[in-house]
Amino acid sequence: MHASGFPIYLEKLGDLTTNVIYNLVLGLLVVFRTNTSYDRFWEGRKAWGALVVNIRNLAQELQVGIANAASSSEKQAMIRLLSAFAIATRLHLRNEDMSDELKALITPIQAQQLEISKHRPLVIIFWIRHYLQTQLSLDNINDNQLTAANTMLGSLVEGITGCERIITTPIPIAYRVFLKRLILIYCIGLPFRIVPDIAWWSIPMMAFISFLLLGVEEVGRELENPFGYHANDLPLDDICSAIINNVESTLTLGVQFPPEQASPEALSSA
Repeated sequence: MHASGFPIYLEKLGDLTTNVIYNLVLGLLVVFRTNTSYDRFWEGRKAWGALVVNIRNLAQELQVGIANAASSSEKQAMIRLLSAFAIATRLHLRNEDMSDELKALITPIQAQQLEISKHRPLVIIFWIRHYLQTQLSLDNINDNQLTAANTMLGSLVEGITGCERIITTPIPIAYRVFLKRLILIYCIGLPFRIVPDIAWWSIPMMAFISFLLLGVEEVGRELENPFGYHANDLPLDDICSAIINNVESTLTLGVQFPPEQASPEALSSA
C-alpha cells in the first residue's frame, strides 16, 4: 500500500516501538524469561549430576563395604537397583510407563510391584534401605557404613525431589501470556515505523526481528521442563546409559581385583 501511494504509517502506533519505556519493559521481560528458564535447566542438570555422583559412590560402597559372607548374587542385584533407580527416575519425570530396559534390571516380582506403584524411584530406594538394614542385622556391615550409605540414599531422594520441583512449579501463565502480547504488539507496530524509511526492505527486516523475539521466547518455553525429548532438553538417555555402564564396571572390577588377592603390580597398573 505504501508503494502504491497509500501510506500506512500510523504515527502513534509506530512511535510505540521506539518508546524507551516500552522497549525497556519488553527487554527486561525477555531477559528475565530466558534467565528463569535457563536456571530451571541448570538446576535440573545439577540434580542429575548429583544423582550420578551418589550412584557411583554408593555402588562402590555396596561392592566393597558388604562382607563376603553376604550372598554375592543378592548383592549384585541390589547394586543393579541403582541403575534401575536412574531409569525409573527418568520415566517418572517424563510420566512414562515401565520400560523393558527397567524390567531387565529387576526381578519379575519387583516389576509387578513397580507396575502398580505411583512413585517407582522411592520404592527402589526403599528396597535398598531394607537390604542394608538386613545386612546390618547379619553383621555384614557396621553402623558407620550404614550411615554413609543412608546419607547417599538421602541425596538420591533429594535429587529427584529437586527435579519434581521443576516440573510441578511452572512459570506462571499470566507472565507468559503478557510477554507474548508485548511481543505481538511490537511486531504489529514496527512495520508502521520502518516502512516509510526502508520500503520493501521492511519485509526481511520484520521477518528477522520476529524470528529473534519469538525464537527467544520459544527457547525459554522449551527450557522450562528440561526432562523431555527436545533438542534443548537434558540428554537423560545418555546419562542413564553412563550410569548403567558405571555400575556394571564396578561389579566387574570387584571380580577382577579382589583386595585379598591383588598384587602390588596389579594395583599399580590399575
